[in-house]
This record gives sequence, structure tokens and C-alpha cells, in this order.
Amino acid sequence: MAVEAAARAPYASDPGKSRGRRYTKPANPARSAFRRDCDRIIHATAFRRLAHKTQVFVFHEGDHFRTRLTHTLEVTQIARALARALGLDEDLAEGCALAHDLGHPPFGHAGERALDQCLTECGGFDHNAQTLRVVTSLERRYADFDGLNLTWETLEGLVKHNGPLTDQDGRPISRYAERGVPRAIIEYSKLHDLELWSHTSAEGQIGAIADDIAYDAHDIDDGLRAELFRLEEIAQVPLVDEALREIAAKHSRIEPARRVPELVRRLIARMIEDVVAQSARKLQALAPHSVEDVRHANSPVVGFSTQMAEMDRAIKEFLYPRMYRHQRIMRIMGEAEKVVQDLFAHFIAYPADLPPEWRDEAVQASDPAARTRCIADFIAGMTDRYALVEHARFFEATPELR
Repeated sequence: MAVEAAARAPYASDPGKSRGRRYTKPANPARSAFRRDCDRIIHATAFRRLAHKTQVFVFHEGDHFRTRLTHTLEVTQIARALARALGLDEDLAEGCALAHDLGHPPFGHAGERALDQCLTECGGFDHNAQTLRVVTSLERRYADFDGLNLTWETLEGLVKHNGPLTDQDGRPISRYAERGVPRAIIEYSKLHDLELWSHTSAEGQIGAIADDIAYDAHDIDDGLRAELFRLEEIAQVPLVDEALREIAAKHSRIEPARRVPELVRRLIARMIEDVVAQSARKLQALAPHSVEDVRHANSPVVGFSTQMAEMDRAIKEFLYPRMYRHQRIMRIMGEAEKVVQDLFAHFIAYPADLPPEWRDEAVQASDPAARTRCIADFIAGMTDRYALVEHARFFEATPELR
């Protein structure tokens, strides 16, 4: 349930004052505008597909490893906890979290790298831009419009959760300084101005930090399950060592099977507590009177303290070579990239092999670039399993990705 009006902070987003949807719809007396966004996302086809999209491991590594869907649900739980503690709108924070990974292609970052290479001449592939395409165009569930027709605030949170994309003169900044802001974001913003030069709301900012927290804690869990590293090794990270010492002091005879879940729980709790305390300090110093004051601040209002940011970096520095760049994972991801590249090349050469609805759209595309983007959209929407099935239809050898 969203924060009640009496408890809502003055800088929280108010669903009653939403900037609205691109296609105007009457208010629903039973659900706020942001609650309706959450419901639309949950019922989206792209959301269901997350159950069979890779987080770090491929889908048949085992039932206990995380998928994009389980990761998304964990991010959402953290986002709601942060929003509640800071007096923000929980539904908006939830909506931003629920949709944040909808644009990821099969095989995680390997699939994204492959599509980015395939689309070099068309501006590349960016999963944030693809998320925007999914919720504004590619989902086709409604009679009156394409996409999910989400509120301006939710779309803003999805596009700007990592900060502004441009300066006030429209020049790309930060991660987009070199390659430019993806065309999909620019084109949509012309129709429904997302103010790419400003920060997003505090609820939108929560999505990014909740994603970081979930990644850190749960990749430790998955890495230990996969035996990519041992508990004794990750204990060299100060935050982990501290948590393990607390567990040993309080539960001296704890079963080994319970130790890692207890560690994960404590890491998440510590990080949430830190974000709440640090964000409260920043908000007190800024003293915003409205969500617009948050958007126009010089820096984000939600984030880790300096000390916790250093601990976050230490966790990532530990995980990077042992998990994300592990020899076995790199081999699997290399094979996964080849699957995506093969599929792209095949459908470019033989668009008649696309499913009817995609084939018609590709054939009717106004120019080669639009046809290429259509094929990329089709592949990006695939689950890991479906990508492998499709690959096996057209190629003699398909890797097992084990």
C-alpha cells in the first residue's frame, strides 16, 4: 500500500499530481496512477519472459540460481522497503523496479553485447532504451495504443535512474557522452518530454540503488552455490567479514546450509540501513519542498554513504574476476553471444523465417535500418530457451551452454 498522505514526505511523488500518460485515461477510484502502472507491468508479456532470461547463469544451470524475474522481484522488495522508510510513494518505486530489466535480451549482458555489435550501423543496442521501447511500443495488449501507456513518472524513472542523460543544452553526458543518447529515447522524448537533463524523482533513484544491493548480495549467494569461490575467500571483503563474525558470535553452532542465507540477509539489511540514513542526511541538507526540487538538485538524493560505497566497490572487485569473468562463465557467454549473432545474421538474410507478425513488420519496414531494428526487437524479446530452440532450427550445431 502506498504511503498515506499524512506520512508522505513533501518531496515524494504524488500520484494525484502525475503529469499523466501519453494517451489520456480516466482515473481509477480503486487504484492510484502508479499502482495501475505496477499492475500493467506485471501483466505484460515481457515481464513473464523474465522467468526464462539469464541473470548471470544460463537457465539450466539449476533451479536455485536467479533469473531476471527473481532478480526483479528482489529489487522490487528492496525498493519498497527504501521508499517506505523515506516517506516516498511505494507504488512508483515498485513500478520502476518491476520494469527496469524488461529490455534485457536473452543471455544477459552477453546477449546485449552481441546485439550491440550487430546494430553498430543503427546506433547500437542499449537495454535501457530497449526497456523504453518495450513499455511504449513493443507490448501490444491494448486496443487503443501500443505499449503499456505508463505514467510520465514511471517512464522518467526507467530512463533516468542512473542520472541525467544530457546537459540542459541537450548534449549527451556521462555514459552517453561518447556514443550519444540512444535514438529510441530521443525520439520518444520528443513526443512525451522526459526532461533528460534533470534527475529523476527520489522513487526513480531508489531503483538504481536497489538494483545494486540485490546484485551484490545475491551474486554472492549464486557464486557460492556454483562453487566459483569459497566462503573463506569472500570473507576477505570487510563488510562480508563483519557479517560473518556477527553470525558466528550469535549462532556459534549454525548449520552450514543456513550460514550463507543469513549472510545475504545481513548484507541486504546493512545496505538498506545505510541508504536510508545517508539519503535522510542528504534530503535534510537539501530541504526539498517538492519532487521538482529533487529533480533539479545538483546530485542524487538517494545513495550509499562514502564508507558503504567503498564496501560496494570491494564486493564488485571481488566478484568481477571470480564470477563475471570466471573462465567457465566467459566460455558460456562467448557461446551465447555466437547464438545471438547467428540468429541475427540468419533473419537478416531470411526474414521470411520470422514469425508472421514479425515477418510482416520487417517486410513493411520503411527502410533497411527499420527492418534491422525490427529483427533486433524480435531477438531481444526471446528467452534463453527460445533462442536456443530457434538456433537449432536453422543451424546444425547449437551449444549446450553448460
